[in-house]
Amino acid sequence: MSLLDRNLFRCVVMVIGSAAIAGVLGCKDDAGSTPPPPPPIPQVEVVTVMARTVPDEPEFIGEAEASRPIEIRSQVTGILKAVLFLEGREIKKGEKLYQIDPVPFEGAYQSAKARIAEAEARLVQAKQDLARVKPLLVEQAVSQKDVDDAIAEDLAAKAALQRAKADLIKAKFDFDNTVITAPIKGLIERSRYYEGRLVSAQTDLLTVINRIDPMYVVVNVPESFLLKRRQDAIAVSLQHPGLSQLKGTVIFADGSTYNHEGFLDFTDVGLRTETGTRRVRFVVANPDGVLLPGQFVRVRFKGTMKDHALLVPQRAVHQGPQGQIVFVVGEEDKVEIRPIKASRWQDKEWIVESGVRSGEQVIVSGFHMVKPGAPVKPVHAAEPTGNGNPDNRTSNGGADHEAEVKPEPSKDPQ
Repeated sequence: MSLLDRNLFRCVVMVIGSAAIAGVLGCKDDAGSTPPPPPPIPQVEVVTVMARTVPDEPEFIGEAEASRPIEIRSQVTGILKAVLFLEGREIKKGEKLYQIDPVPFEGAYQSAKARIAEAEARLVQAKQDLARVKPLLVEQAVSQKDVDDAIAEDLAAKAALQRAKADLIKAKFDFDNTVITAPIKGLIERSRYYEGRLVSAQTDLLTVINRIDPMYVVVNVPESFLLKRRQDAIAVSLQHPGLSQLKGTVIFADGSTYNHEGFLDFTDVGLRTETGTRRVRFVVANPDGVLLPGQFVRVRFKGTMKDHALLVPQRAVHQGPQGQIVFVVGEEDKVEIRPIKASRWQDKEWIVESGVRSGEQVIVSGFHMVKPGAPVKPVHAAEPTGNGNPDNRTSNGGADHEAEVKPEPSKDPQ
């Protein structure tokens, strides 16, 4: 074998040996390797759902109304001479509003007074005539007819005097009502008529005065709510004080609460067929004129308590594909997505009608680390807290977590 052949042989042997060693080492690594450790079980904060007795305070849209809207009309027909008030301002009781031209009514009044004097003179004459003829009848100096005529004339004079007095009352009434005054204190609307207009008695509406202290707040309660309330009274214990004891808190459009509570003073005996609602009315003090007629507010009914209510922290409720959901730590500490039906807020918690049971644990923190069916390590939160504001209640069901958690679709138990 030549030197070239020997060198070529050595190279081939080295290559084959290197490959064999690499194969042996590779087999050793595969046989001796260990799988990577499993990821740690995520820790989440949970709150145990408990049944409690809470105030049952539904809210409805209400409209403020003047407690006494008084229509101002003229009692006499005449020419409007002057408008004596500033439109849209508060006026006092007895303040002058309009002046009807008094000249013809003053003339009628004076004429009525003159007719009374005339009737009184006629009555005096009739009495004197009767007094003269009565003694003459005994002496047969006059006939019975003369006496009867004197009696009739006396009676007619008395009737004429009564009629004249009645005419004077009517004339004085018309004359006095040429000045129209405010019957109550309140806010006065614009005038419908101005100087120079002929106004008809009891027909033409001149203006309206609204008594705004106190105010009425009228609420139309839907029939569906009344039916549900009846069902709740059967299913759960509702401590109802009675209609006469119900209070109402007024909430303005900006979420602020009015500092005067109202009380319910009237309820329709039946439903309104055109709206399917029952009308109730609250009386609310309004000393500063904050409430105005036609103003829309929310009214929170107070006085009813609900037993065995299930409350869930607001931050535990999310908006899923089919509605509101919560994450529940179920058996073996595995996560479940649970559709719920939440009715309203109570402070910083949702009152849940269905979907969870008393004693179950709902997750309130650590949502980004969980997925349905995966195990978690539950840790009880210090207290149920949330982002809700009891004075600015919404109904989005925690929609602010929707971008953070993407739950799998689940079946709605409803």
